[in-house]
Amino acid sequence: MDLNLKGKRALVCGSTQGIGKAAAIELANLGASVTLLARNEEALEEAKSELFSTLGQDHEILVADFSKPENLRSALSDHVNAERPYHILVNNTGGPPGGQAIEAQLEEFRIAFNQHLICNQILAQALVDGMKKEGYGRIINVISTSVKIPIVGLGVSNTIRGAVGNWSKTLANELGQFGITVNNVLPGATATQRLTSIIENKAKKLGKSVDETEMEMKNEIPARRFADPSEVASAIAFLATPSAGYINGINVPVDGGRTGSL
Repeated sequence: MDLNLKGKRALVCGSTQGIGKAAAIELANLGASVTLLARNEEALEEAKSELFSTLGQDHEILVADFSKPENLRSALSDHVNAERPYHILVNNTGGPPGGQAIEAQLEEFRIAFNQHLICNQILAQALVDGMKKEGYGRIINVISTSVKIPIVGLGVSNTIRGAVGNWSKTLANELGQFGITVNNVLPGATATQRLTSIIENKAKKLGKSVDETEMEMKNEIPARRFADPSEVASAIAFLATPSAGYINGINVPVDGGRTGSL
């Protein structure tokens, strides 16, 4: 099995913490040169210092704010060039706040749509020409199991994640002929700052303790535990490798078996 990413360049979004950082670490472990993208320069530099680099990798950082799509477009315009194409793009952005869809303000939908679908589109358009030239491309979108079954209390997220899932499948159909695959990784409950926030908000709403709420959530998962970010990163990294070249246009749940559908 060919898992070697030496000579490949990867751009990983939201890579200063959680799943994004874990994905960057795993891709670097497989030999890729990784560009870390987020809005906090200090945190990016710290994360970069943790990447494996003894295979001659040239890791970089790129500062951009996903709440301002034009800021992202400008940063990419200054950074991306034909001489140094990217082979791998990991689209990963923190999810919208919780709440029922019917109670959400229109601005909440606009913000989430910009941060997820519009920024993903900007990134894909910036990198796809280089992938076509190389005859090798991997676009991996970190979304949510809500693509398969909406999650109660995450109305805006369910809506926008579904749009990203359909965008991804459409791209897979359009780009497959160029050696570019487009797939989605769907994390279940993963031990990140976002999950901590979700648990705290849910406990407050239900009038229960955080520990009790956490245990109830774990009991809904066949594995009876939350995922470590590194476990989600392993799925992302595999989809980036040469061995995954014929896997295209799919959703890969990494959820311990929680999602109640095939």
